Order: sequence, then C-alpha cells, then structure tokens
Amino acid sequence: MSRSKIFRLMTLGVMGLMLHACGIPEITIKKADTQLPDRFKLNLAEKANSGTVKWEDFFEDPNLLSLIDIAIANNKEVNMMLQRISTAENEIQARRGAYLPSVNIGIGADGEKVGKYTRNGAVEENLKLANGQPFPAFLGNYQFGLFSTWEIDIWKKLRNAKQVAVLEYMASQEGKNFLVTNLVSEIAHAYYELMALDNQLENLEQNIAIQQNGLEVVKQLQIYARTTTLAVKRYQAEVAKNQSKKSGLMQQITEVENRINFLLGRAPQPIQRASRSFMDIKPKILNAGIPSQLLQNRPDIRKAELELAAAELNIEVARANFYPSFGIKAGIGFEAFALKYLINTPESLAAMVAGELVAPLVNKNAIIAEYKNASAKQIQAAYEYEQTILNAYTEVANQLSKIDNLDKAYRLKKEQVDSLAQSIDVAGQLFKSARADYLEVLLTQRDALDAKKELIETKLQQLNAVVDLYRSLGGGWQ
Repeated sequence: MSRSKIFRLMTLGVMGLMLHACGIPEITIKKADTQLPDRFKLNLAEKANSGTVKWEDFFEDPNLLSLIDIAIANNKEVNMMLQRISTAENEIQARRGAYLPSVNIGIGADGEKVGKYTRNGAVEENLKLANGQPFPAFLGNYQFGLFSTWEIDIWKKLRNAKQVAVLEYMASQEGKNFLVTNLVSEIAHAYYELMALDNQLENLEQNIAIQQNGLEVVKQLQIYARTTTLAVKRYQAEVAKNQSKKSGLMQQITEVENRINFLLGRAPQPIQRASRSFMDIKPKILNAGIPSQLLQNRPDIRKAELELAAAELNIEVARANFYPSFGIKAGIGFEAFALKYLINTPESLAAMVAGELVAPLVNKNAIIAEYKNASAKQIQAAYEYEQTILNAYTEVANQLSKIDNLDKAYRLKKEQVDSLAQSIDVAGQLFKSARADYLEVLLTQRDALDAKKELIETKLQQLNAVVDLYRSLGGGWQ
C-alpha cells in the first residue's frame, strides 16, 4: 500500500473519530450571582475598611498579641492545613508531569524453548546462525535502552487538569487564611472571656465581703434584740450561696485557660492577662467599607471563587474525554539473543517508534457520567459561592447592628449599676437605724451583684462584637 493511501486512510479515521465525538450530551453551566447592595446601612457609605488592618495593629493588648502569635505558629489545625497545602502543591507537579514526555531506561532478559513439533520449533529446526552454528535450543533475549512515551495534549485535557490543581492549591491557601482568621477571633473571644470571668470573680468577692459585714451587723443587732434569728440565717444562706458561685467561677476560669492553651497547641498553664483594666477597654470603632470589598477581603469568599473556577475547568477536562487521544511511543537501545552479542554495533542496535490514536466508541456511560458529574459540581460550587457571599454580607450587617444596640445597653446598664451601688450604702444605713427591713438590704445587694454581672457581660459582648465584625470584614489573617 502506498504512503498516500495510508495517509488518506489515517485522515478518514481521524475525521470519523472527530465526528463520533460530536455526540456530547448537553449540560447546564451556572453563572454565579455576585451582586451585593451598595452599602450595609442606609446612612453608612464609606470606602475605608478595617478588614485590611493586620491583626498586630488591630489588637493593642500585648498579652493577647503574644497569644495570637504563638497560636498561629503552633496550632495543630493550622499545621495540618499546611500539610494539605503541601499536598495540593505536589499535585500541581504531578499533573504538570502528565503532559510532558516521559523517558525511562530499562534492562530486560528472558529466554524460551519452544516445542519441536510446533510452528516455531519446526522453523528453528532448519535455522542456522550467521556464523553457521546451529540455532540454539534455548533462545535468550537480552535488551537495554531508553524508552519514551508521550500523550500529545491536543485538546488541553492534561494542561487544564494541571490548571485545576493550581486553582485547588490556591483555594487551599485561602482556606488556611480563613482558618487563621477564625483562630485569631476565637483566641480573642476566649481571652476577653477570661478577663470577664476575673472581673465577675472580683465582683462576687466584693459582694461576699459586703454580705459578711452585714452578717456581723445582724448578729450584733440580734444580741440587742433588734432583729431575729431569721435575719441571721438569711444572711448566712446568702453568703453560702455566693461562695458556692465562687467555686463555679473558678472552674470556668480554669476551663477557659485550658481552651486557650489548646488553641496555642500546648499543655495547660497559666495565661497572662490584664484583667483589672477590662472594664476600661474602649471598643474600637471600625470602618465597614462597602459590601463589594468583601469579595477581595474575605478568604472564604476567595476560596469559594477559586473552587468555582476549578469546577468550571473540570468540565473542559471531562469534555476532552470524548475526543480522540494521540500518543507516541519510541525506544532505542541494544537487543541480542546472547550477552556476548548485546553491545555489537550496529548489528544489535534496535529502535522503535509508534503512534496511536484512540477514541471511545461503544459504552461511553462512564465518560458521560463523569461529564454530567462535572456539570453538577460546577452548579453546586456556584451556589456555594453565592451562599458564602450572602453569609458574609449578613454577618457584617448583623454585627454593625449589634454594636450599636450593645453601646446603648451598656450606657443604661452603667447607670443602673451606679445607682444600685449607692443604694447599698443607703439601705445599710436605714437598716442600722431600724428604718428598713433586712430583706430590703439583701435584695438591694443581690440586685447590685446581678446588675454588675450583667454590666461585665455586656462589656464582653461589646468586645466580642467588635472582634466578630473585624473577622466578618475579612480581618485577622494578614
């Protein structure tokens, strides 16, 4: 057969395979909706954004800064994430190598003796070697050389697969940034909670001291028959109740310290903090910027965006499976039936080159299913991207409203605490002068204790709301 006929047959074969690949099923590709409102609140429109502030500059407490620094370096979950990032990076290298030619070196040896009354045996019976010697009964085959294979990436299947790996690696980096953002927020929450518990403990101890003094006063008044045993017992019960609460607070402090140490990746140990200044901390005033900035600042949104891009490219990878693949194989080396002839040149020199064209023909169910799965995953990734954006916007809007309401609540609660603190002294004086009942004194002290407790909790909520807004704006990973 002439070369021109072979070429025509190959051309017709390629065209046939290409036409066969045209039967690709229809799929749906979803475009993500990234539209957001122009502002978070009607009266709020600012370009400055606190989400770009580094955590070293955002927090001012040196003890908290030290804890965050240790956590980022030692946290076990962060270190596990770093290994997943390393795995994703290695996947890029593996997929890059898939579309480059591979060259291997190989050495082989085998031998065989065929039956005399077989076709090969009958032929070998009458064969002689080049030097006139009889054909050996046991025929060896020794070879070594270089062998190369290469799939020509015409449809960019392998290169797109490599790009998918790059996008997944970038997404894993953003996942690590999001993890750090949450870690910084969690440590700040626990640190402020620890300071709040210290203040609750101090408040309780002060109240116990006041009630113990009141108990002594009641005992003295009982001696002079100015009050009854009932008043003494009620005071004793109140002191015992608050001492029991003290034990519970001590346990909470231990648990929060251990939680912080766990986040820092170390064994339980005391946590340094400046709790006395807790009530004097002024919540930071943050700039929320505009909602569209969330798309650049929040690592979880960027991660979802990269995963969507990878899912879209995976559709192209899956589509390429319908098209024919082209491969080239080649080899060069030495081959002989005996070792003494193996390196004879040019007699033992051997070479091979081959090309192949392969396309799916019958039973393409697996390829079709993979293609449809790629489409479904792309649609899922688009919805996840939209949901992540919507969740980010909602978080910021909620925290802005929460900060405003907590500011009002704190001011009113502060007025209540100041008034009740003054009423304790007034009630005590009235009781000593027999112008007030002991129950009025106890209730006043109890109200003052509860009000101060709520004031400390409101301060904690204020600080946590600021931290949450900073995290929601995308701050904490820089």
